[in-house]
Amino acid sequence: MSEEQVLNYLLEFVSENKNRKFEEVIRYRTRYLTIVLEDIFQPHNASAVLRSCDCFGIQDIHIIENDNTYNVNPDVALGSSKWLNIIKYNSFENNTRDCLLQLKSKGYRIVATSPQEKGYLINELPLDQKTALLFGTEMRGLSPIAMEMSDAYVKIPMYGFTESFNISVSAALSLYHLSEKMRGLPIPWQLSQEEVTEVKLLWARHTIKNSELLEKRFRKDQIQS
Repeated sequence: MSEEQVLNYLLEFVSENKNRKFEEVIRYRTRYLTIVLEDIFQPHNASAVLRSCDCFGIQDIHIIENDNTYNVNPDVALGSSKWLNIIKYNSFENNTRDCLLQLKSKGYRIVATSPQEKGYLINELPLDQKTALLFGTEMRGLSPIAMEMSDAYVKIPMYGFTESFNISVSAALSLYHLSEKMRGLPIPWQLSQEEVTEVKLLWARHTIKNSELLEKRFRKDQIQS
């Protein structure tokens, strides 16, 4: 049984308005840009990043848990997490290496955000390759291994006394510039048809009450018929 068959069945339990919203939003969803958060210890900041990712159409967020475990703050995320793929890395002693190696194997350029590093200004960063923006904690910044494994560095211009923006503001500013730039370029930034089915299935499961039971019953009926 294909995932598309399951999706079509579940969509029968989704309202017409919500179905239209799915179709509208999916056209702007992307995996060409992704966000990586390394060891964030303030959950409200990370949850604000999730909200920005949803608003700018970023589907995947990668969470590295070395010393800190991240849990969504519902008052800040405002439900955005259910529309996103949140991938956590917490199985190894050094989860940063595991995450970045996986992203590199999928063709991503790893771009570290750091105000101290020489590199591109955010509006100058080329998008000729899938790009993963890497953010660290406000207190320590990115770890040495994250900096070492990065392929490029980027910063947001600042003109005041304060050394840096907080992570949620940095992510929002970065995603605004890069997502607008990406959608204006002749690059394959949209989801493939297979990815569209996968993402809409995620949305349907999170929208429908008792979706797991409905899906289980549908799969059983299809096997028996």
